[in-house]
Amino acid sequence: MLYLTLFICFITSILITPLVKKLAFKIGATDKPNQRKVHQKIMPRLGGLAIFFSFLIGYLVLQPDSKYALPILIGSIIIIITGVLDDMIELSAKIKLGGQLVATLIVVVYGGVQIDFINLPFGGKLEFGMLSIPITVLWIVGITNAINLIDGLDGLAAGVSSIVLITISGMAIMMGNVFVISMGFIVLGSTLGFLFYNFHPAKIFMGDTGALFLGYMISVLSLLGFKNVAVISFIVPVIILGVPISDTFFAIIRRIVKNQPLSAPDKSHLHHCLLRLGYSHRQTVLIIYGMSAIFGLAAVIFSKVQTMWGSFLVLAILLVAIEIIVEKIGLVDKTYRPILNMVRGLRLKN
Repeated sequence: MLYLTLFICFITSILITPLVKKLAFKIGATDKPNQRKVHQKIMPRLGGLAIFFSFLIGYLVLQPDSKYALPILIGSIIIIITGVLDDMIELSAKIKLGGQLVATLIVVVYGGVQIDFINLPFGGKLEFGMLSIPITVLWIVGITNAINLIDGLDGLAAGVSSIVLITISGMAIMMGNVFVISMGFIVLGSTLGFLFYNFHPAKIFMGDTGALFLGYMISVLSLLGFKNVAVISFIVPVIILGVPISDTFFAIIRRIVKNQPLSAPDKSHLHHCLLRLGYSHRQTVLIIYGMSAIFGLAAVIFSKVQTMWGSFLVLAILLVAIEIIVEKIGLVDKTYRPILNMVRGLRLKN
């Protein structure tokens, strides 16, 4: 039934997307080219609405049973309303954040999706107490916006989200978490159907409607899959979401280094840097897909390592690899190359 529902969501998304495209033009939910945008013509946004409608149909077919189901659904509707309004009239950052916070608080406070504690490696557990709600809210809002930030090229956010959902669903299968498997498959099928129209050259963009919805669902599902687990295991969802988290983290570092406001837009995200290196639009997207898949594989390996030192070794290798890639492509700044300069200095000495 799971795979049938995934297929139903996939087909539904393919059938609904052209209708949403017409609606986007009709209500003025379009994206105009400017100096920050890669596309050269007016494009319909609102594609996330097709993903959401397909998700709803899959939800009604499968009817996943969990106390978290209804709060997640209510929160997702608020996220969709926020995204649709932003795609139509471009909401201010404060109003958009307000919509995200309302959706998040519904799933956290009413739904009870909270990180209450983490089991410590050497015994005992760290209780978060009053901090459990703010920590959970920070995670959901942070990941929601991280997915939104990578939505800069045709098929990029949809493809990366699909890879993340495959990883989350796969790990949920290994852990026997039926609800996360069900919800993951529904969202995955809906996103893959939309990707049929969104891959380069895109016929429609997902807009904030899609990016916020996918970010919201991924952040909540990743929490439910690793709720109240060992501190080492809690690193797994961070690794799974390595591409959007890394891009967001280094965007913050970049703006601090350049004394710019954290909300200041720029053309120095991961996909911009790869384009500047001479890769084509499609090559850039496929490279980032590959990076996301590697993070997913690393998360699976990390979860299977039996010893703590083995876990630390996998994490250290991953962090060094990320740093080298960041320096190589100039994600922070062209002059930021501490490890590469150190390696170069050692070569010169020899």
